[in-house]
Amino acid sequence: MAERTLYEKYGGFSNVSKIVLSFYNTLLDNDEIGPFFDDVDMSRIVDHQTKFIASLLGGPASYTDKQLRQLHSHLEINNAHFDELEVVLRGTLLEHDMAADDVEVVVAEFGKRRPLIVR
Repeated sequence: MAERTLYEKYGGFSNVSKIVLSFYNTLLDNDEIGPFFDDVDMSRIVDHQTKFIASLLGGPASYTDKQLRQLHSHLEINNAHFDELEVVLRGTLLEHDMAADDVEVVVAEFGKRRPLIVR
Protein backbone atom coordinates (compact mmCIF):
# COMPACT_ATOMS: atom_id res chain seq x y z
CA MET A 1 0.00 0.00 0.00
CA ALA A 2 1.27 3.46 -0.88
CA GLU A 3 2.20 5.75 1.99
CA ARG A 4 -0.17 8.68 2.49
CA THR A 5 1.10 12.12 1.63
CA LEU A 6 1.09 14.87 4.22
CA TYR A 7 -1.65 16.43 2.11
CA GLU A 8 -3.84 13.37 2.71
CA LYS A 9 -2.74 12.95 6.32
CA TYR A 10 -3.77 16.49 7.23
CA GLY A 11 -7.17 16.61 5.57
CA GLY A 12 -6.59 17.66 1.98
CA PHE A 13 -7.56 20.91 0.32
CA SER A 14 -10.17 22.08 2.84
CA ASN A 15 -7.75 21.87 5.76
CA VAL A 16 -4.90 23.40 3.75
CA SER A 17 -7.24 26.28 2.96
CA LYS A 18 -7.81 26.86 6.71
CA ILE A 19 -4.05 26.79 7.29
CA VAL A 20 -3.46 29.35 4.53
CA LEU A 21 -6.15 31.69 5.91
CA SER A 22 -4.46 31.58 9.33
CA PHE A 23 -1.07 32.11 7.67
CA TYR A 24 -2.28 35.28 5.96
CA ASN A 25 -4.06 36.58 9.06
CA THR A 26 -0.66 36.53 10.75
CA LEU A 27 1.25 37.91 7.75
CA LEU A 28 -1.09 40.84 7.22
CA ASP A 29 -0.38 42.01 10.78
CA ASN A 30 3.39 41.66 10.30
CA ASP A 31 5.16 45.02 9.88
CA GLU A 32 7.79 43.59 7.51
CA ILE A 33 5.63 41.28 5.40
CA GLY A 34 2.18 42.88 5.55
CA PRO A 35 3.00 45.75 3.15
CA PHE A 36 3.65 43.25 0.34
CA PHE A 37 -0.10 42.62 0.33
CA ASP A 38 -1.26 46.22 0.14
CA ASP A 39 -3.41 46.70 -2.97
CA VAL A 40 -3.51 42.94 -3.67
CA ASP A 41 -6.57 40.82 -4.41
CA MET A 42 -6.35 38.65 -1.30
CA SER A 43 -8.89 36.06 -2.49
CA ARG A 44 -6.70 35.40 -5.52
CA ILE A 45 -3.52 35.23 -3.41
CA VAL A 46 -5.14 32.87 -0.89
CA ASP A 47 -6.26 30.60 -3.75
CA HIS A 48 -2.76 30.50 -5.25
CA GLN A 49 -1.10 30.01 -1.85
CA THR A 50 -3.51 27.19 -0.96
CA LYS A 51 -2.49 25.37 -4.14
CA PHE A 52 1.18 26.07 -3.40
CA ILE A 53 1.04 24.84 0.22
CA ALA A 54 -0.97 21.81 -0.93
CA SER A 55 1.84 20.97 -3.33
CA LEU A 56 4.44 21.31 -0.54
CA LEU A 57 2.41 18.70 1.37
CA GLY A 58 2.51 16.32 -1.59
CA GLY A 59 -0.88 17.29 -2.99
CA PRO A 60 -1.86 18.46 -6.47
CA ALA A 61 -1.54 21.86 -8.14
CA SER A 62 2.17 22.54 -7.86
CA TYR A 63 3.81 25.48 -9.57
CA THR A 64 6.85 25.26 -11.76
CA ASP A 65 10.07 27.01 -10.79
CA LYS A 66 9.58 29.37 -13.71
CA GLN A 67 6.08 30.31 -12.51
CA LEU A 68 7.28 30.93 -8.95
CA ARG A 69 10.14 33.11 -10.17
CA GLN A 70 7.82 35.05 -12.46
CA LEU A 71 5.11 35.57 -9.81
CA HIS A 72 7.62 37.09 -7.38
CA SER A 73 9.99 38.88 -9.77
CA HIS A 74 8.41 42.31 -9.26
CA LEU A 75 8.71 42.11 -5.46
CA GLU A 76 11.68 43.18 -3.37
CA ILE A 77 11.69 40.06 -1.18
CA ASN A 78 14.99 39.64 0.63
CA ASN A 79 16.38 36.85 2.81
CA ALA A 80 15.08 38.44 6.02
CA HIS A 81 11.56 38.51 4.55
CA PHE A 82 11.84 34.88 3.51
CA ASP A 83 13.12 33.94 6.98
CA GLU A 84 10.06 35.62 8.50
CA LEU A 85 7.77 33.74 6.09
CA GLU A 86 9.36 30.48 7.26
CA VAL A 87 8.80 31.41 10.92
CA VAL A 88 5.15 32.26 10.29
CA LEU A 89 4.63 29.12 8.20
CA ARG A 90 6.18 26.93 10.89
CA GLY A 91 4.05 28.53 13.62
CA THR A 92 0.87 28.28 11.59
CA LEU A 93 1.41 24.59 10.80
CA LEU A 94 2.05 23.85 14.48
CA GLU A 95 -1.09 25.79 15.47
CA HIS A 96 -3.05 23.51 13.15
CA ASP A 97 -1.81 20.43 15.00
CA MET A 98 0.74 19.28 12.46
CA ALA A 99 3.41 17.04 13.97
CA ALA A 100 6.76 18.78 14.45
CA ASP A 101 8.58 16.34 12.13
CA ASP A 102 6.00 16.95 9.40
CA VAL A 103 6.28 20.71 9.88
CA GLU A 104 10.03 20.50 9.29
CA VAL A 105 9.46 18.55 6.06
CA VAL A 106 7.07 21.23 4.77
CA VAL A 107 9.33 24.11 5.85
CA ALA A 108 12.29 22.41 4.14
CA GLU A 109 10.26 22.10 0.92
CA PHE A 110 9.34 25.76 1.21
CA GLY A 111 13.01 26.64 1.80
CA LYS A 112 14.02 24.95 -1.44
CA ARG A 113 12.05 27.69 -3.25
CA ARG A 114 14.08 30.52 -1.66
CA PRO A 115 16.26 31.13 -4.77
CA LEU A 116 13.09 31.51 -6.86
CA ILE A 117 11.48 34.07 -4.57
CA VAL A 118 14.30 36.10 -3.02
CA ARG A 119 15.93 38.78 -5.17
